[in-house]
Amino acid sequence: MKKIEAIIRTDKLEDLKESLTKAGYAKGMTVSQVLGYGNQRGFAEYVRGKKVIPALLTKVKAEIVIQDAAVENVIEEICNAVRTGEVGDGKIFITPIEDVVRIRTGERGGDAI
Repeated sequence: MKKIEAIIRTDKLEDLKESLTKAGYAKGMTVSQVLGYGNQRGFAEYVRGKKVIPALLTKVKAEIVIQDAAVENVIEEICNAVRTGEVGDGKIFITPIEDVVRIRTGERGGDAI
């Protein structure tokens, strides 16, 4: 099993959910509002006459645990759903998951996803 973490633009969350649902991969997802910075930087604003560039931008982190065989398909779905072609589209991180336990039933592994 793998955990896929996608850091994306906030306005692309609904597109991501819709895409993963249509493809059958959205059995469950954890979503967090996060702050970060990278190549996108911020947009210059003027506050009290001074130019201010925000250090951190608001993003969304979506986490999903899936079977190994579906990793490439899910990555493709995410990219197609959230890509704008502009700096700041985000990143995807893939990490191995050793085990999963469904607390309610005690199921483990793939059955608990």
